[in-house]
Amino acid sequence: MFQAEKVKNECIAWIRNFFEENGPGCNAVVGISGGKDSSVTAALCVEALGRERVIGVLMPCGEQADIGMAHLLVEHLGIGHYVVNIKDAVEGIKKNIPFALKSQSLTNLPARIRMTTLYAISQSNNGRVANTCNLSEDWVGYSTRYGDAAGDFSPLSHLTVGEVKQIGRLLGLPDVLVDKTPIDGLCGKTDEENLGFTYAELDRYIRSGEIDDPDKKQKIDAMHKRNLFKLQLMPAFVPEL
Repeated sequence: MFQAEKVKNECIAWIRNFFEENGPGCNAVVGISGGKDSSVTAALCVEALGRERVIGVLMPCGEQADIGMAHLLVEHLGIGHYVVNIKDAVEGIKKNIPFALKSQSLTNLPARIRMTTLYAISQSNNGRVANTCNLSEDWVGYSTRYGDAAGDFSPLSHLTVGEVKQIGRLLGLPDVLVDKTPIDGLCGKTDEENLGFTYAELDRYIRSGEIDDPDKKQKIDAMHKRNLFKLQLMPAFVPEL
């Protein structure tokens, strides 16, 4: 049984301790999508540091249909925020690369520009960038390296989707944010459509090793193995001196 209250309190203390050791007086900078992960991360940071030390950054790429959810979150938490539309940056890079980018490159480009934006704002606001990935996404590599997979501290990377939702409810977040259908905001599909299995199935497999569909087990295992490099430090040659 997941002890949501205990884990929530421990995570808040962990964030507070991280800032005491790695930037006393610094601000937490959180990219706000309006989904559960950024919502819970921002809410945890508010509990740990106070709303005056949490900065939200909304980064639509042109028109974003669900941008209202991101505005709802920053208003609910009462945190300061910036809105930075990244469309011109994305289009500028695409226009200046002298060949057609592959579809996966086009999908990942906005995520990497968003992380660049977060660090630009963070360095100009005495900040530390929050990583908002959860364990379920990381397990199967459902993140963009040097995009949403980057950051200075990660409150949720050892918590599954279901566990993140439980903590979100304890933090008093609106249900519409906690239960929002997870989408990457890049390719127009839901996470589960892209993955080929549900987060409930993945969470159960991660925590218990149990899964009913052997084909889905094989797919999850293959994705996990193939994407482990995203969770490791960059390999570096060590010369014999």
